[in-house]
Amino acid sequence: MNQPSRFVIFSHNATYDKLHQVATLGLTAAAMGKDVTVVLLFWTIKKLSEGRLNELDFPLEYQKQALDVARLIKERKVPLITDMFEEARKVGQFRLIACSAGLEYMGVDSDTVAKGVDEVMGLPAILSLTAGAETTLFI
Repeated sequence: MNQPSRFVIFSHNATYDKLHQVATLGLTAAAMGKDVTVVLLFWTIKKLSEGRLNELDFPLEYQKQALDVARLIKERKVPLITDMFEEARKVGQFRLIACSAGLEYMGVDSDTVAKGVDEVMGLPAILSLTAGAETTLFI
């Protein structure tokens, strides 16, 4: 039996636009039968720990358009980031992993993010897990 293609996203940036891409790409890849792993790093860990993954925040350089974009997202009923992650789990193979070093660097206790991720791993384990993936993205 063939193993599904592995699709890895290293998620570092935590503004809504970046997290939306992580969620939509992860969900789409899972729905296409790929084995998806999303590794949360630095700012995504911090935002998860604060319960703000769905916050409609945008990079400073786009602040002039931010209110209009946020309004359109709400009007068009774009799914929440957390809902897309849950949907990805339902339609395919999808895992969220938090980097243990990132937890330490961001001052986040692992218990704070435990219910939001499938596992907390160190970099050696993450690199072993993701080695040889068909697609690897850094967002």
